[in-house]
Amino acid sequence: MLDPVAAADAFTALAHPVRRRVLDLLAEGERSAGELSAGFAISRPAVSQHLRILLDAGLVASRHSGREHVYRLRPEGMRQVDDWLGHYRRSWDGRVERLERYLDTEERRS
Repeated sequence: MLDPVAAADAFTALAHPVRRRVLDLLAEGERSAGELSAGFAISRPAVSQHLRILLDAGLVASRHSGREHVYRLRPEGMRQVDDWLGHYRRSWDGRVERLERYLDTEERRS
């Protein structure tokens, strides 16, 4: 079931291109804050602020490894986004199926 607050947090977090790129990088595997910061032309504190928003939204998790924070993707954090998109996905799937049937019918007529 869609939790409006969690969904709003997730969509707010996903709204920024830096945060989407961080998620892309973490989809490839865990990375330290330093490794993540090296991939951007913004300051490390700015990357840390983006990471905090992703953490608060439940899209990433962190752990300490020595002096570093290591981040990983939390796919279950995307559930709210997936639930919201599911409604539209079902709608489009039905439309695509109707279009396929129509095109098949038209092809047979020709």
